[in-house]
Amino acid sequence: MSGSPRTGPPTPAVRQDRRVTDPRAAVEAALARLLPGLDDLLASLVAIPSVGGTPAESHIQHVLAARLDDLGLEVDRWPLDLAGLAAEPGFPGSEVARTEAWGVVARLPGSGGGRSLLLNAHTDVVPVGDPRAWTSPPFAPTFRGTGDERRLVGRGACDMKGGLAAACLAVAAVSAAARSGARLAGDVLLAPVVGEEDGGLGTYGVLRRGWRADGCVIPEPTALDLVAANAGALTFRLTLRGRSTHASRRTEGVSVLDHLPTVLQALRALEERRNTSVDPLLAGWPLAYPLSIGRVSAGDWASSVPDLLVAEGRYGVALGEPVDEARAAFEAAVAAACAGDPWLAAHPGCYPPIVVNITDGEPNPGSDPAGEARQIMGLSSGDGNVLLYNIHISSLNANPVMFPDAATGLPDKYARFLFDISSVLPDKTQAIARQQGFPVTESSRGFAFNADMVQLISFLDIGTRPVNMR
Repeated sequence: MSGSPRTGPPTPAVRQDRRVTDPRAAVEAALARLLPGLDDLLASLVAIPSVGGTPAESHIQHVLAARLDDLGLEVDRWPLDLAGLAAEPGFPGSEVARTEAWGVVARLPGSGGGRSLLLNAHTDVVPVGDPRAWTSPPFAPTFRGTGDERRLVGRGACDMKGGLAAACLAVAAVSAAARSGARLAGDVLLAPVVGEEDGGLGTYGVLRRGWRADGCVIPEPTALDLVAANAGALTFRLTLRGRSTHASRRTEGVSVLDHLPTVLQALRALEERRNTSVDPLLAGWPLAYPLSIGRVSAGDWASSVPDLLVAEGRYGVALGEPVDEARAAFEAAVAAACAGDPWLAAHPGCYPPIVVNITDGEPNPGSDPAGEARQIMGLSSGDGNVLLYNIHISSLNANPVMFPDAATGLPDKYARFLFDISSVLPDKTQAIARQQGFPVTESSRGFAFNADMVQLISFLDIGTRPVNMR
């Protein structure tokens, strides 16, 4: 394994005993020797502020790769191809921007002929929220209590660095047993993964790397219950529109906040219907398929009536339910709610359909790209005509361009042609682009030349938001 940062407590030395040949007894003996070091291991992991999308999310991967290498495991560590993975149809999505991310899989080979087991645990944690709500710094792990009531307090201690530390200890014990002569027949693998909290980037990267196992254990916090099935989830974004006016003339405007309860009531009813009958494997949960809004933003000035509201949330998908059916049920519930509200029915405020064309710029012989572009942009839905965005990936050594407002200055005829057949950015998209620092104008078009793909995907909101609706 290549060199990497090394932090945290040293890996406990394991006494070798060649007389032990029974795998179960050998593993239990190794666990008894290693268990006293579990607290220090967990504390060292919690102390790493591995919030998704931050440099520490990569740092903890290197730390764990080094630790697993010390145990004598075969370690595969590689940089995840963020742009390439995000462009794949099966990509689960992401909600935070990343400039790098790392995959790590450690393997303890078996003697042969046995089934393999993968332990999967995520290393990323969610933000700390309001620091004032913490009784101690979130990344300064603190032990409290004694005996069975002893607890470690810190961000990620439960979800899921506790499980991660337990998985590391388990693999260390199996490795020690193997060195003592009690080798398992099947391979044991450990995959610490990034990006679980915002979609599943790390596990997706492990699978695309080619890693497989006969069984998988994910030590998420379940109060020690065995969870054999898991519901799915979609994230969504709802956009509602009102009419802005100065607060001194409030009655002349339409506050979009007044129309949110209509949609919330419809979503609660949808959630109730979807949970009237659940699979027996999930019957133990108070709510098997929850629907929740986690973020709402509205208005841009305290003295204005808010005219735009954006709500984002998570929508539970039933066990075995096709994703398209789940999405259709959600869309129908929202559409019915809006149809029953006179203002929302008259002002849908949706994005029109968007087609993103990724190309090297050179048309195929005999094709008519201009005519095809006109046909695409001639298609429409109730929300307007299709918008065509062209992403030009060129071998030319020229500066990247994002959303130009004129063809002059573009590096070649192919770029200028793609600009000409790209749609003008809608007002709403222009506003978002300005917020993200792009110098767009009213004439800017949906064209990018050799742009940063991660930045572009983040801007276009391609990821875990498959429902981009009212």
